[in-house]
Amino acid sequence: MLIGGGPLFTFGKEDIFLENGGVRVEGGLVKEVDSWTSLRKKFPQEEFFDTQGGVIIPGMTCAHHHFYSSFARGMSLKGKSPRNFGEILQDLWWSLDKKLTPEDIYFSALVALIDAIKCGTTSILDHHASPKSIKGSLRMIAQAVKKAGVRACLCYEVSDRDGPQAAKEGLEENADFLRETKIEDSDFLKATFGLHASFTLSQETLISARDMASALGAGFHIHVAEGEEDQEDSLRSYGKRVIERLRDSGILGEKTLAIHCIHVDQREIGILKDTKTMVVHNPSSNMNNAVGYAPVEEMISRGITCGLGTDGMSSDMFQELKTAFFLLKHQSRDPRKGWEEIQKIYFQNNPKIFAKFFPHPLGSLSPGSYADMVVLDYDPPTPLNRENFLGHLLFAIQSRNVRDVIVGGNFLMRDRQILTLDEGEVLKESRKLALKLWERF
Repeated sequence: MLIGGGPLFTFGKEDIFLENGGVRVEGGLVKEVDSWTSLRKKFPQEEFFDTQGGVIIPGMTCAHHHFYSSFARGMSLKGKSPRNFGEILQDLWWSLDKKLTPEDIYFSALVALIDAIKCGTTSILDHHASPKSIKGSLRMIAQAVKKAGVRACLCYEVSDRDGPQAAKEGLEENADFLRETKIEDSDFLKATFGLHASFTLSQETLISARDMASALGAGFHIHVAEGEEDQEDSLRSYGKRVIERLRDSGILGEKTLAIHCIHVDQREIGILKDTKTMVVHNPSSNMNNAVGYAPVEEMISRGITCGLGTDGMSSDMFQELKTAFFLLKHQSRDPRKGWEEIQKIYFQNNPKIFAKFFPHPLGSLSPGSYADMVVLDYDPPTPLNRENFLGHLLFAIQSRNVRDVIVGGNFLMRDRQILTLDEGEVLKESRKLALKLWERF
């Protein structure tokens, strides 16, 4: 199949811009990139999709999400408003996740995936929790992922906060799902080993997780020093800072995602670098929870692979890019900041992170990469080229410009109509389920 007929940005190592470019897709991968005219002449018999001037870019990637948070949208909390991060966890998330049923898990994932498709987000690393519905929860999410047609890497967040039995079930859920995905060997569905955070994990559970993950060749997806509570607990209980404890417990490494890393010091940053642990920045969530600002610039300058996610706030990576860009400027009080950092965080590091889980490149449209792309309905008022694309992206292009979404050469959305899911029916059912969840909450 041929897809083209508009400005094409490949990103990746080649980083090509073609004013009227096209992509040849074969077997779900990009086979060739060239001018649209050349491709049509070279392959006159192939099926083709003409973007009619629509801007073609690689599908967006989200390196940390929580699908299960979908049903919290618009929900009112009972009692007083949380005053700090600990109370946000206790009064909102740790109350909500206990109330999730298997049906809630499935439909909350579908809602997040509909948003993802509409926002052009085609690959996601998700982190799930449902302490009263653990067994089979990842399979429920996997069903939603397969139905939607996106790519996702899933895990269950193991925690001791709900007792030893829930911790045991969480460990087993990760191990079972890792085995299943290895057997299935799908390019659309992968797994890693989920952990909540140091301050809700006993040493016994950490060691069990380490041993189970090691036997399966997996790394971890874990929140790290998101709130000050994490560091306070680690120092009080173990006499070590969080990163030191995780390193000494065998949790860090080149397959591990350390999410947030806000309250880390210079020594801990050095440990992250030495262990080749990856980090994911979630600026919108950090601001919403008022937990602080991660030392992103410092981590990047020291060679740490620091990527970008939404932490369940949304599936909109166009918006998250803008938030990361403007917040970095604001935090540094330097208007020159942001440009280079965003290039590294999103365009270089997110693909590196996803490469740990998927066998072919994501976040680029080069021969051999997955044929995941987004067509933007964007008619620029000023010249558009490779040198100034980031300026257009940060100051003009939004998720509302997404017109067509293609994953593995298959259309998930065409002319703003989702093809893989019945959006109206999903939202109708999700409203019923969310109301019941709120009543239980």
